[in-house]
Amino acid sequence: MTYCLAIRVDTGLVFCSDSRTHGGIDNVGTYSKMHRFGWSDQRHFCLLSAGNLATTQSVLHRLRQDMQRDQRISLRTVPSLDLAADYVGSIRAEVQQRHARRHSEPTDFTASFLLGGQIGSAPPGLRLIYPQGNAIHESPEHPFLQMGEVQYGKPLLDMVTSQWSLEAAARCALVSMDTTLQSNLSVGPPVELLILTGDRLDGGRHLRWGSEHLFLRELRSQWHQGLAAAIGRLPPFPWEESSLNREKTYKNAR
Repeated sequence: MTYCLAIRVDTGLVFCSDSRTHGGIDNVGTYSKMHRFGWSDQRHFCLLSAGNLATTQSVLHRLRQDMQRDQRISLRTVPSLDLAADYVGSIRAEVQQRHARRHSEPTDFTASFLLGGQIGSAPPGLRLIYPQGNAIHESPEHPFLQMGEVQYGKPLLDMVTSQWSLEAAARCALVSMDTTLQSNLSVGPPVELLILTGDRLDGGRHLRWGSEHLFLRELRSQWHQGLAAAIGRLPPFPWEESSLNREKTYKNAR
């Protein structure tokens, strides 16, 4: 299992992913699921991967090969993010079918990809490419997309609006990831974060941490403290309210 997410706010894009890969109960590995492609001042993409490792690696190999060979269609030449998603989706379908034909044993070769980025002066955006080949995009009402073990981190992302700053969105993404790390052992570090500022096309800020890194530990600690404080400020039950009023009256009388 894996967990990858991306957020779009008015000022840019945030991507976050774990790095744990399972090839079986006794075969747990660490592979980056965040793949960056960029050409300064022209375009940049981030591709997050989830699913069968052989399929995702073959898709990435083909993407890089098409760029190196200056193919007519590649991430370097597609004119829009929608066509980039179609291109990635078509390669995924070819690879997935090829792997399936080679194996007689029933094996799940499906993979999903979360693609985001910006081409020239076009606005940045996100596309979630499903194993079936279709893709969806984010919206102002739903500014985030997720893959993998999505249920644990989603409630936090529901707070995000497109007016948030990139840094606030990035912190929320990390808390969402950390919550998932604590809830499901099949999701694991290192954790990667990429922040792409809109219209800069400079490759953004890329960060990578182990689960016990001081920054993540401090983030987790302050989040838990904030939650505890918020619970204490929630409305009291009716019997608590009466008790509090009696206590207040008694203190005033004294």
